[in-house]
Amino acid sequence: MAAFTQLPPVTKLCIFVGTSVFGIGGGLLASAFGMDNFSLGSFVLSGVGSIVGVFVGWKVAQKLS
Repeated sequence: MAAFTQLPPVTKLCIFVGTSVFGIGGGLLASAFGMDNFSLGSFVLSGVGSIVGVFVGWKVAQKLS
């Protein structure tokens, strides 16, 4: 079994904040395009925003370390 390394708390916090902010931003972007809050397009844009948020949070944590 592969050993997993523990992420520092700052990295976890940056990824959490990035995922939350960009996920909400994706949902708001879907609303700006006229999609319902519970539509497939809103779900997809929120998911894409969350993935971007993980990347941005990871990069911010690397800059802070």
